[in-house]
Amino acid sequence: MAGLPVTPLLFKRVAIGAAVGLLLIAVFLLNGAPPNPAWGKAWFVRPLVVVPIAGAAGAFLLHGLDRIRQQQQWNKWLVGAFGVLLYFIVLWMGTILGLAGTFWD
Repeated sequence: MAGLPVTPLLFKRVAIGAAVGLLLIAVFLLNGAPPNPAWGKAWFVRPLVVVPIAGAAGAFLLHGLDRIRQQQQWNKWLVGAFGVLLYFIVLWMGTILGLAGTFWD
């Protein structure tokens, strides 16, 4: 995404994407099973760092698709739906990477 201007809107969207990731993983960890002692004392730090980073990355990609959405009217809904799907795929992959070795072996 060469040439993507760094704007306050980009920072806002990335922050919102990271906050959504943090909220989802926090709810998941709070409602999960009791931790296994074999995971160590700080096992929860990895998912609480990796998942918000994935949410921020997904929001960055979604922001990058705005140029395409604004070019042609018929692309607006298609690219918007693809962007949201892409965001959730990146967030899902981040969740898997964050929970690997703890909740998901």
